[in-house]
Amino acid sequence: MSTTPLSFMPVSAMDVPRFAGIPTFMRLRHVPLTSPDISQVDIGLVGVPWDTGTTNRPGARHGPRQLRDQSTMIRAQHPVSGITPFAMRNCADLGDCPVNPADTMDTLQRVEDYFSALSAAGVIPLTGGGDHLITLPILRGLVKKEPVGLIQFDAHTDLFDSYFNGCKFTHGTPFRRAIEEGLVDPKRMIQIGIRGTRGGDDVEWGLEQGIRIVTIEELYDTGHDAIMQEARDIVGDAPTYITFDIDSIDPSFAPGTGTPEIGGFTTLEAQRMVRKLQGLNLVGADLVEVSPPFDASGGTAWVGASMMFELLCLFCEAPS
Repeated sequence: MSTTPLSFMPVSAMDVPRFAGIPTFMRLRHVPLTSPDISQVDIGLVGVPWDTGTTNRPGARHGPRQLRDQSTMIRAQHPVSGITPFAMRNCADLGDCPVNPADTMDTLQRVEDYFSALSAAGVIPLTGGGDHLITLPILRGLVKKEPVGLIQFDAHTDLFDSYFNGCKFTHGTPFRRAIEEGLVDPKRMIQIGIRGTRGGDDVEWGLEQGIRIVTIEELYDTGHDAIMQEARDIVGDAPTYITFDIDSIDPSFAPGTGTPEIGGFTTLEAQRMVRKLQGLNLVGADLVEVSPPFDASGGTAWVGASMMFELLCLFCEAPS
């Protein structure tokens, strides 16, 4: 029997139509980090509306708002596993993390401080971005002892050293910084779906550190199930973080992103791969790079919200 208080259950579509009311992630109760009720929250869904790390097409700062709106279509039960996350854990929408759209370094500190406080409160974060640079300060806030393992679904490695005459902090550099800062163990890190034209030393540097880089060609040649088993073997039972860039999915399914690459996997393949990660020791996860200006219909945000639900269900299957 569930011990989830009724006050933490999502608003029912049988009581309030999905198009009505104030949208929150998956129609969950809004519990700010400063609320006394934060002590009752197990899993916090957070928005980071920021894209100043973007180097080409902006717009991901608007991602959390559209993810919330589209997520009102999420129902209570996973169609395959039967998991009912809202009945198993106290889940809440914590609102948006503070950001400064005019100052990258200030935002990095704000995000780190926010997620550090979230971690201290015992809340596991599921984050909707925002560009991929947000993962770096999230990890800074969460990782206080040993480096974590990382499973990254992405078209790009995000392992570059710098952009534009030495800029070290863009959406193309977060995982190089995370490894340098001891936040991520590169030998417990796997990147899945890498593709597209190349330039720079990102892949070579990553391989030198011991990162397992799986190109889209290898993913299809080897098979999705085999690669996901390898991902499980790489991260093992130790604490692990999952980051999912929406551009890992083919742009025919998710065009609303800043740096699309053709030849990606389908939405169903994405769901099936994430489902293979049940039972891992997860400290958090994020879904990033949804850029509504490039998909006004909201279809990409619906894909993103659906993948967030898949990730949420993993937290409910993970060791308590």
